[in-house]
Amino acid sequence: MEFLSRYVVLIVLGICLCLGYIIKHSIPFIPNKYIPLIMGVAGVILNLWINGWQFTPEILLGGLASGLASTGTHELIRHLIPGNESENDTVTTPQEKN
Repeated sequence: MEFLSRYVVLIVLGICLCLGYIIKHSIPFIPNKYIPLIMGVAGVILNLWINGWQFTPEILLGGLASGLASTGTHELIRHLIPGNESENDTVTTPQEKN
């Protein structure tokens, strides 16, 4: 994991963290299991944009690592803050509530 830490871009991580939070809490038709995929793609796009649209393996890895690290950061914060344990990890449909 230490190897990947040098590829994490903090700006991309922060933007993906906010974007993932918005998706999780505002767009109920997107299942939570797809949020890491969306953050990985968003991270790559953001990292490409920051680096002048030059595509290299390092930019790809940096975008993926940053986007996926944002989901891990969300989980870390969620478990460290008391009272956040009740947050659902799955989207509940009306049929499941009955």
